[in-house]
Amino acid sequence: MPVIQTEELTKRFPSTTALDQLTIEVEPGVVGLVGANGAGKSTLIKILLGLSSATSGRASVFGLDVTAEGPRIRERVGYMPEHDCLPADVSATEFVVHMARMSGLPADAARERTADTLRHVGLYEERYRPIGGYSTGMKQRVKLAQALVHDPEIVMLDEPTNGLDPVGRDEMLALIRRIWSEFGITVLVTSHLLGELERISDHVVVIDGGRLLRSSSTSEFTRTSQTLAVEVSAEADAVGEALAAAGLTVKREGRLLVLPLDDDEVYDLVRDAVAAQGVGLIRLEQGRHHISEIFGEDQGGAAR
Repeated sequence: MPVIQTEELTKRFPSTTALDQLTIEVEPGVVGLVGANGAGKSTLIKILLGLSSATSGRASVFGLDVTAEGPRIRERVGYMPEHDCLPADVSATEFVVHMARMSGLPADAARERTADTLRHVGLYEERYRPIGGYSTGMKQRVKLAQALVHDPEIVMLDEPTNGLDPVGRDEMLALIRRIWSEFGITVLVTSHLLGELERISDHVVVIDGGRLLRSSSTSEFTRTSQTLAVEVSAEADAVGEALAAAGLTVKREGRLLVLPLDDDEVYDLVRDAVAAQGVGLIRLEQGRHHISEIFGEDQGGAAR
């Protein structure tokens, strides 16, 4: 049974239409909701939580109607808002315990769950410091902790990597993936950065201007392409030059050498080039399309 369902869900404001007859189904797992800023992602989450009403259409979470059963839905959901909404003068422990109590946990259980959750998100050593002195990354982790502390069945994370540097993004994405893989909690995560969701999601829903562009498994979005990605431990330029001398077209993408995979002989050429340089082969895999490429195709189709 889908965790979330919407049917022709529409939300209109005086000056814009945030959602336009949106029909989706969300199964258990990590589900990425992707779209540009203003695409309707945050509006959808607020409607699913019963915090905003739809203009028309229907939506349900766990089979519960969002219009009539908002409180029952919120008991089973954890929510991480996009914007900074944390009190500066209390510690992470005080805040997360308070949120656990608000969710109905007894005092002892709230304190125990808070310690476990702050340890999980990497804030255990800093748990007694006032939140006002935290970095942006630490504040994001506090928001994630309060969404998890009452052991929800699904968490809705609105732009959880906003304001983070590349290392902080990687760490946050790893935490999000573990929510499902280790604890079995379904995750609905929004982002305008397509590559992030490609890395962690089982299923991706793409919306634009409040309308559904595409909904499918990540593997379908990122189908294999006829390219080979090669990563070596050193001398990447030299390896690339050797492959080019062998007649291959080589493109450098960060640490990767990307070349066309016309036939199996390409693998032999890579092996020989790497061996000739005396370096280690870290990665050799068939390339995959990026969601951004597919999203661009869909946008082009929509425009037509």
